[in-house]
Amino acid sequence: MHKILPILASLKDYTRATFRADAIAGITVGVILIPQAIAYALLMGTPPIYGLYACLIPLILYAFFGTSRQLSIGPVAVTAILVMSGVSQLATPFSTEFTELVIFSGLLIGVLQIIMSALRMGFLVNLISQPVISGFISAAAIIIIVSQLSESLGIKIPGYKYTHESLWYVMQHITEVHLITFGICSISMFIMIVLKKWKKSFPGALFVLVITTIITLAFDLKDLGVAVIEEVPGGLPLFSIPKMNYDTMVALIPSVLTVTFIGYVGSIGIAKSLEMKNRDHIVRPNQELLALGIAKIAGAFFQAIPSSGSYSRSAINDEAGGKTTISSIITVIMVLVSLLFLTSFFYFIPKAVLAAIILVSVFGLINYSEARYLLALRRREFIVMMITFIGTLIFGVESGIFIGVIVSYIFLQYYSSKPHVAELVNIPDTEYYRNINRFPEAKQSLKYLIIRFDDQLYFANTSYFKDSILNHIKKRSQKPGFLILDSTNIHDIDSTGLHILEDIHQYLEDSKIQLLITGTIGPVRDFLKRSGFTDILGTEHYFMNIVDAVSYIEDTTNYKNPFKAALQYNEKRSFLD
Repeated sequence: MHKILPILASLKDYTRATFRADAIAGITVGVILIPQAIAYALLMGTPPIYGLYACLIPLILYAFFGTSRQLSIGPVAVTAILVMSGVSQLATPFSTEFTELVIFSGLLIGVLQIIMSALRMGFLVNLISQPVISGFISAAAIIIIVSQLSESLGIKIPGYKYTHESLWYVMQHITEVHLITFGICSISMFIMIVLKKWKKSFPGALFVLVITTIITLAFDLKDLGVAVIEEVPGGLPLFSIPKMNYDTMVALIPSVLTVTFIGYVGSIGIAKSLEMKNRDHIVRPNQELLALGIAKIAGAFFQAIPSSGSYSRSAINDEAGGKTTISSIITVIMVLVSLLFLTSFFYFIPKAVLAAIILVSVFGLINYSEARYLLALRRREFIVMMITFIGTLIFGVESGIFIGVIVSYIFLQYYSSKPHVAELVNIPDTEYYRNINRFPEAKQSLKYLIIRFDDQLYFANTSYFKDSILNHIKKRSQKPGFLILDSTNIHDIDSTGLHILEDIHQYLEDSKIQLLITGTIGPVRDFLKRSGFTDILGTEHYFMNIVDAVSYIEDTTNYKNPFKAALQYNEKRSFLD
C-alpha cells in the first residue's frame, strides 16, 4: 500500500512539528498559487475560475499518489501556452467550446500518462536531452512574453498565428499604448522583483494583486480604460463529464503528446532535484506518471484545466519548510476559502497585474546561462539548443519540441557513426597503454598495432570501424604481425558489427596479421561465443588485458618461453569456456 499511496509512508512518523511545518509551507504556497492560477488560466484562454478549479482535486490526488514530498502542481505558464497553442486551432479562446476542449485535453493527457505508467515508460524522460528542453522552454518563455503584450500595454493585438507577427504589430502601434495600463504592469513587476529579491517566500504577487485591485476600485480605473477580470463565479466546481468526440481527440493528439512529455519532464526534473537536496524520500518516475495522470483525469471531471509541476512554487514549498504532501492539502484549503468567500473581490483585478505576474514568472525561464555554458563546453549541444529555440519561435511550440528531438538524434547518430578511435602505445617503464596522440614520446612497436574503439559496434559505425583499422595499418611503414583490438569500451555488438568483425579478421589473415582481442566484457563475449566467432578466431587469441596480449606476442615471436605461452592458452580457454 505504501507503493500505491506514498502518503502512508509520510504519515507513519508524522508529528505535530511536521504538521506545523507543512501548514506554514501550504499557506505560503497557497497565497502565491491563487493569483498565479488566475493568471495562467487567462494565459490558457479560459476564464480565471478554471485555474482555481485546477488547484483542488488534482492537488489532493497528487498528495496521495505522488512520490515527491515537495513538488507543487497546478497551472503553470509553459503548459498553459502549449494547451492554448493546440486548442486555439480548433476553437476561439475564452469561448465555451474552447474551455470544454481544454478540459478534454487534460483528460487525454491524464489517460496517456496512466498508460505510460502501466507500461513502465518513465524512462522516456531520458529521450529528450537537456539542450532541447532548455531551448524549447526559453523560446516558450518569449512566446508567453509576447502573448502578454496586449494586456501589459493595453493594445488590442489581432490573433496572429506566429510570434513575430504579433511583435511587429506592437512595434507599428507603439503610440497606442495605454499609459495607465502600462504603468500598472511596470510598477507591479518592479515591486514583485524587489520583494522576491528581499524574500523569495514572500507572496509578492498576492500583495501587488490586492493593492492594485483596491486602487482600481477606489479610483474607478476601469472607467479610464484599465481592463479588469470582471465577473468570476463563486462556489465549488460540480461533477460533470467532459464532452468527448473521436474527431476532436485525433485533432488534439499533437498538443496532448507535447504537453504530456514536456509536463512530465518538467515535473520529474523538479521532483528529482528536490529529492537530491533533501534526501528524505525516493522519487519513482512510473509512480509520478500515475499520480499526475490520476490528478488530471479526476480534475477533468471537476472542470480543472491541465496542471503540471511548478518550478517556483515547488522551490518556495521547500524553502518554507514543507516536509510532506500534506502541505498541498493545506494549499487546497486556502483555494477553497477563496472560491467560497473571495470571488466577488476578483472583479476589479486588473489584467495588467496578471500579465505582470506571468512576465515575472517566465523571465527566469529564458536560460542565457545554459546557452553560454554549452557554447563554451560543447558546440554541438549549443547548436541543438539554438535550433530548438529558433524552431519553436518560428514554427510554434508544438513543432519546436519535435524539431529539437529530431535534430538532437541526428547529431547523436552522426557522432555515434564516427566514434573515437585511438591507437594505443606503451608508456615507457610502465604497464599502461594510452592514446599515442596524448603521449607522443611513447614509441610504437614494430611487432603489433593496438587499436581501441570507444563505442558499441553496430550498423551505423561498422564502415568507420573497418576503415579506421585499415588506415592505421596502411600508415605503418612496416606491416605489423599482430593487431590487438582493445574492446574494453565496446559494450555491445549487433549482427552487422559481427559481420564486419569477420571481414576484418579475414582481411588480417590474408595479410598475415594475427588478430588478438582484449578486455571483452561478458555480454559481448557471450554474443561472440554464440555466433561462432570465438571458435573462428580461437580462444587462445582472447586476453583479459593488453599486457597479457603483448606478453603472448613477445613469447610467441621470440620463442623464449613456450611453456608459459601454453599455460596462458589454457588459462584463457578455461576462462572463456
